[in-house]
Amino acid sequence: MAISSSRSTRAPSNSPWRVFWYSIIDMPWTWRIMLGYLFVMLVLPIAAMLSKASTIGVADFWRIATSPLALSTYDVTFTTSLIAALVDGVFGFLVAWVLVRYDFPFKRLIDASIDLPFALPTAVAGLTLATVYSESGWVGSLLAPLGIKIAFTRLGVGVAMMFISLPFVVRTVQPVLMQMERETEEAAWSLGASPWETFWHVLLPPLTPAILTGVALGFSRAVGEFGSTVIISSNTPFKDLIAPILIFQRLEQYDYAGATVIAVVLVFISLLMLLVINFIQAWGRRYEG
Repeated sequence: MAISSSRSTRAPSNSPWRVFWYSIIDMPWTWRIMLGYLFVMLVLPIAAMLSKASTIGVADFWRIATSPLALSTYDVTFTTSLIAALVDGVFGFLVAWVLVRYDFPFKRLIDASIDLPFALPTAVAGLTLATVYSESGWVGSLLAPLGIKIAFTRLGVGVAMMFISLPFVVRTVQPVLMQMERETEEAAWSLGASPWETFWHVLLPPLTPAILTGVALGFSRAVGEFGSTVIISSNTPFKDLIAPILIFQRLEQYDYAGATVIAVVLVFISLLMLLVINFIQAWGRRYEG
């Protein structure tokens, strides 16, 4: 009877858990280290956040997630991020085009400065932007007589998002431009195409996936920006308050449930953005193929 009982509690050899466990054991050690690192750094924090959100209840979760203040922060965050990413899509493409197609003095210095938002602490970036674009700053003092105020407004939030999103567009488009052959342009010119027709029908189609990928990456980066926007904005509800700052304010008020709900909404939208980025990249690879 004891043997029968021990056999009844033992998992069958073809059970999913047993197959999964042996598949992990048979993996190379590099795979096991990679999975363990991802589990500790990604899976556990997200699981903890979702576990905390599951204790709130569906009704309370929906009430907090769709409150007027939360909806206002979603509007400021995602609308401003999208506009900033689209603006960077245009000017980032122009910057990449000039860096690839032209030689000029201090080109290496300017090319290296594109990555400055990556290395610069976001708080320093916010302080610098707030100083430059304030009413007494270099740029803000020129716009103040025209009635245009940038610092401590929603426009200032957009400027900060454009600042930290620009490198994503430039560094995504630049390698594609470098790989394009000039012979295709010369062939189009020899066939009578104008410079605009050559750009629109020959150059732009292969560049479109890279531009869209850079815009999507810049948008996702701007959505999660905190350090620079918290300084250059006034953080006023229903005006220029963004969702990451609202999460921080909820934590300062010991409203962990409210902060968790807003965070879950941002994580869900970020996952959707990752799917969009992967779709654009796959589409670009099919186009190149």
